[in-house]
Amino acid sequence: MKIQLLFIAAVLTLAGCAGQPTRTAPSIATKAATGKPPASAKAGGYYKDDGPDANPPPDLDAVPDAVPRVEALNKYANRPYNALGQDYVPEATTRKYKAIGLASWYGRRFNGKKTASGELYDMYAMSAAHRTLPIPSYARVTSLDNGKSIVVRVNDRGPFHSKRIIDLSYTAAHKLGIIGSGSGRVEVESITPDDVAKTDDETGTHGTYLQLGSFSSRHNAEKELARVATQLERSNPQLVILAQNDRYRVALGPYADSDSADAAAQEVRKRLNLKPVRVQR
Repeated sequence: MKIQLLFIAAVLTLAGCAGQPTRTAPSIATKAATGKPPASAKAGGYYKDDGPDANPPPDLDAVPDAVPRVEALNKYANRPYNALGQDYVPEATTRKYKAIGLASWYGRRFNGKKTASGELYDMYAMSAAHRTLPIPSYARVTSLDNGKSIVVRVNDRGPFHSKRIIDLSYTAAHKLGIIGSGSGRVEVESITPDDVAKTDDETGTHGTYLQLGSFSSRHNAEKELARVATQLERSNPQLVILAQNDRYRVALGPYADSDSADAAAQEVRKRLNLKPVRVQR
C-alpha cells in the first residue's frame, strides 16, 4: 500500500524535533493488514481512480531518464522511521545496492502532493520511492520480463507492501512496460557518486561543451551545478561535471553542432549573466 504521500505532512511537521518521526497511516490500516488493494482498484494501481490524467503528455516514451548527479542527502528524509508498525533505517551513505523483486507504480492520486524529500510528486517525471535508498539518489531499474531498463531519481519512501521493492512514477512504469499489469519483476541497482564520476569521464569524450565553471574540489563543482540547474530551462543536453587532471568543470553538453551550442550560450548569458567557455572533447 502506498502511504508515503499520505503521512509526509506529519513527517515534515516533526522534522524539526529532536526525536525521530513516527509515520502512521490510520486511514489505510485495513489495507495494510491485508496487503491487498481495494476491490474497486483498477489494474494499474493500488487505489481507485489512480492512473494517468485525462490528457497525459502525448509521448511518454520520449521522456528522458533521470540523469545521475551527486547531490547532498536530504537532512530529514534519511532518518530512521516507522511505517505500519515496521521500523526502517535508510542508508546513510550512497553505497552499492542491488536487489530483485516486484516494482509497482503510483499516479494521479498523489500527483502534486509532497514526497518524503519535501518535493512535489510529478507522475510524469522519472522518479521513484524506495524504503531505504538514500534520498535523493539514483537507481537503474531493469525489467526481468522484457529487458527494458530505465534510470530514476529516488525522492520518496515506499512501497510498504512486503513483496514490492520499489514504487515507480507513472512515466517510469510506462517506459518499463508495467502500467497494465500494475507490477513487474525487476532488478534495482543503485548508481553511486563513484559511478557518476566514472560516467562523467566516459561520456565527456566527444562533442562541444559549454564550460560554466572550473573547480579543484568536486564538492564546489557540485554546489555550482545545483545552483545553475535552478536557473536554466533545458531539456537536453544536461548539466554535467567533467573530471580531468584533478579539475572538475561544470558544463552543458555535448552539442552536436555549432548552432545548438550558440543557442545554449545565449541562454546562459541571459539567465546567468555569464559568458561560457567552449570546450571540445
